[in-house]
Amino acid sequence: MKKVAITHRVSGVPEYSERRDSLDQAWSRLLTACGLMAPPLPSVIEVATALWAGADATGLVLTGGNDLAALGGDAPERDATENALLELAESPGPSVLGVCRGMQMFQPRYVIPLRRVEGNVTRHQVIRGDGESTDVNCYLRFAAKESRPPLAFWAVADDGVVKAIRHTAGSTTGIMRHPERMDPFSAADVALFRRVFQVGPCAP
Repeated sequence: MKKVAITHRVSGVPEYSERRDSLDQAWSRLLTACGLMAPPLPSVIEVATALWAGADATGLVLTGGNDLAALGGDAPERDATENALLELAESPGPSVLGVCRGMQMFQPRYVIPLRRVEGNVTRHQVIRGDGESTDVNCYLRFAAKESRPPLAFWAVADDGVVKAIRHTAGSTTGIMRHPERMDPFSAADVALFRRVFQVGPCAP
């Protein structure tokens, strides 16, 4: 299977004075269904960048969880680590897929403003993209209602919130939903992951 490195949510555990990186086990099941395996990257810049450099991974997944620090989030070390990873990813040009917060990591880099939005925490929301309407989940408090080059949006909700973006000249894709929380996983999401990371067709 192809390898894609993956980032984690940061959780504070006051009773143990710990800062923990964590990842829903559903991510492993989803990526396996997509023909992928994912070496984990901690929210420690020096370690994450060293692991990324030596992981022989063909791509990078930025997962959800934690608001950006600029929006009041409590995990600035995660922002710093993911920004450092994105800097490295721009050079060799591997595929990068940002999920929810992961997509939000891309937008400020291209001066796309994120603002608080209402009505976007739901298990069912219809979005329009690539000529189709799709029912997805949504768990966000901040989003953009615009985009600008080199990021182009390819899915939008009825309230105008941008739900998916692509880099017009690169290999960056962002989706504003949580495919790992679907049960069963969406065939469209599996196909998207396989397409982004260039995984061959499923065995019959």
